[in-house]
Amino acid sequence: MRLVFAGTPAAAVVALDALLASRHSVAAVATRPDAPAGRGRHVEASPVATRARAEGIEVLTPRRARDPDFLDRLREIGPDCCPVTAYGALLPQAALDIPPHGWVNLHFSLLPAWRGAAPVQHAILHGDDITGATTFHIVADLDAGPVYGVVTEPVRPADTTGDLLDRLAVSGARLLVTTLDGIEDGTLVPAEQPAEGVSLAPKITPADARVEWKMPAYVIDRLIRACTPEPGAWTEFDGGRLKLWPLARSNGLAPAVPWSLAPGELRAERDAVYAGTGSHPVRLGDVQPPGKRRMRAADWARGLRPPHGAPSSLRLG
Repeated sequence: MRLVFAGTPAAAVVALDALLASRHSVAAVATRPDAPAGRGRHVEASPVATRARAEGIEVLTPRRARDPDFLDRLREIGPDCCPVTAYGALLPQAALDIPPHGWVNLHFSLLPAWRGAAPVQHAILHGDDITGATTFHIVADLDAGPVYGVVTEPVRPADTTGDLLDRLAVSGARLLVTTLDGIEDGTLVPAEQPAEGVSLAPKITPADARVEWKMPAYVIDRLIRACTPEPGAWTEFDGGRLKLWPLARSNGLAPAVPWSLAPGELRAERDAVYAGTGSHPVRLGDVQPPGKRRMRAADWARGLRPPHGAPSSLRLG
């Protein structure tokens, strides 16, 4: 089939590569316009745009998918089907009507669970043991179209969103190619999603990523892992934002220590830094103070000048 692929982030590049290696032909890609990225906030092309241009594929970057110029160009290209992976914009009915086989989305959840922009983050945040990827026919309602196929993936105890998404991107890309093969062969018919089990996965903002130390340790652990690498979990310290990476683990989240800490209270040992939570102390992993590099929590603590000369009097907010 002749395809126009829609996608934006690095996870979507894996799907694009799988399509390029398939029997199908990628005539063009649609992706989000260039945007500021990285610490320097320099304007950059999306990972999908960069990959497509390296292959000499036409790149379409409409500000809105309903823009007339974009719709006209899509009609000129004449795709049989438009596969989508994390495109990041709503598709109007005028666009959905163009390809004869419609638009087929690769979504990183087991639908109808976690419909929305951040399915992998919410799976970790809510403690799911199993997640996966789904291919479905896009309709006007959010992630509600009939399903072509699924793959499952266990959520490991230390998984971050980045870890889990890396695995789902690979298995999901294989699923997407298999789905398109079945559509072309006429052997695959989508099934309607069940009405039960619907849950929503809205985008997680930096405000959502703030750690509340009064929460139990397992909730804090899930939040930090869900927000790694984006938008990045954080806590307030000394009037600034201290970025947090996943908590250190040995035998679970409860280190064998003979003392307790109040929520947010810090205790710096020679090789480790502990923080109090609503349940039990946890050992911090890497941290990043404002304007500085990422570092081990123990290295960060050695540079602190605590009030009254007592490391345990330091607090996170």
